[in-house]
Amino acid sequence: MLLILLYVFIGIIAIQLFYHLIVFGKFAFAPKQQITPKRIPISVIVCAKNEAEKVQNFVPLLADQNYPDYEIVLIDDASSDETLEIFEAFEKQYANVKLVKVQNNEAFWGNKKFALTLGIKAASKEYLLFTDADCYPTSKDWITNMSSQFTMHKTIVLGYGAYEKIKGSFLNKIIRFETLLTATQYFSWAKMGKPYMGVGRNLAYKREEFFRVNGFIEHMTIRSGDDDLFINQAAKASNTAYCYTPDSFTISEPKQTWKEWFNQKRRHVSTAKFYKGFDKFQLGLYYFSQLSFLILAVVLLAFQFQWMIVGGLIVFRYIFSWITLGYAAGKLNEKDVMYWFPILEIILIFTQLNVFFTNLVSKPVHWK
Repeated sequence: MLLILLYVFIGIIAIQLFYHLIVFGKFAFAPKQQITPKRIPISVIVCAKNEAEKVQNFVPLLADQNYPDYEIVLIDDASSDETLEIFEAFEKQYANVKLVKVQNNEAFWGNKKFALTLGIKAASKEYLLFTDADCYPTSKDWITNMSSQFTMHKTIVLGYGAYEKIKGSFLNKIIRFETLLTATQYFSWAKMGKPYMGVGRNLAYKREEFFRVNGFIEHMTIRSGDDDLFINQAAKASNTAYCYTPDSFTISEPKQTWKEWFNQKRRHVSTAKFYKGFDKFQLGLYYFSQLSFLILAVVLLAFQFQWMIVGGLIVFRYIFSWITLGYAAGKLNEKDVMYWFPILEIILIFTQLNVFFTNLVSKPVHWK
């Protein structure tokens, strides 16, 4: 029986080797990305609901971009705080700001996709660049960098949405490691010709892509997924590019408590079950291989069965995964989290398991 487990263990490591070196390596070991600035018209779209303090600080950063032809479409999704008043002040202050006021609609109450749809229809430019109300760009050349990846055929651009670094916070390291791993996955599969998701904190596409798939209509009743479900539906090898230059990143305020982050993870996981079959399979297989590796390693070491071989395989697995994710972390300015690898990975694996079982017994809370 233990010999069979050893063979299974070797097979699991082979799966991990495939993911880390073949798939993730497409992004991790890719050369430095070059940009060719373009002057295409861009609409930057920001949807906010009760985000007064954040939009007060971050919208001026969007208005300060070094780009010749862009507008900012601010969508107030029926806020009950001062968000609308702040947006109205920005509309008067900046000539390129357009305001969209969303009233509560009984059929779409609390649905961010309805608000985004109104904002997209109000946008006057052909190319749309999305970010969230709690995000800000790392550079005045954010629009320049993201728009540089558009071509005649590449009409969707996936970007990286990072989180602020909080000194002394271990939770912050977990959040940023998870963000790094997620980005490595969706960038890599996009490079492999199988794009499956993007993040609304930093995402761009041409208007025609939105209307080609009838917007969010196929998943309008699902509260989340304005970014990943849309990309899962609309993106394909021929129309999708990605941008990972440092000046293309956005930064978001991370969750401050474990409970807040756990609830955020619950929302993300609940959306993934609506992905296409292959995407669910490859994500599920990767997580299964991670969890199985840990369980089998513990079992085989506990029985001290061929412990030298098992120990060598464990070291081998962590070396190649550390190297691959380390290179990816260098591209995404997240090198410091790799000092805590594999502790962060182990915590994340069991957090995801907890999220899965929690979602089985109750539904997560979405955009209100």
